[in-house]
Amino acid sequence: MFNEKTNGQSGMMFNALTAGSKIVGTITADSDFRIDGTIEGDLNCTGKVVIGEAGRIKGTITCQNAEIMGLLDGKITCSQQLSLRANGKIVGDVHTKTLIVEPGAVFNGTCAMGGAKAEPSK
Repeated sequence: MFNEKTNGQSGMMFNALTAGSKIVGTITADSDFRIDGTIEGDLNCTGKVVIGEAGRIKGTITCQNAEIMGLLDGKITCSQQLSLRANGKIVGDVHTKTLIVEPGAVFNGTCAMGGAKAEPSK
């Protein structure tokens, strides 16, 4: 189920895809987005993307910030910061200004930081 919720701390709106839900296609969001379900396609978000432990994305993400605790199989471009948490996994290409990888995380792919462009994996 796709929900729009209010963040109790700041009152800002964010979007959520709950566990057990699946979207195939392209998503565009003007606010933060949390994924606990599955997305096959592209996600373009002007805010922060959070992939929860049950979250799975196969596709391309473009966002300002991201926190990955689930699985990303594809490409991610973050204009600011990408945090790969201990139980998170990325298989693919990363382009970000700042990358944080916790011990236990899995990252198999390429990474370009700062102004450099990520090269596609072969």
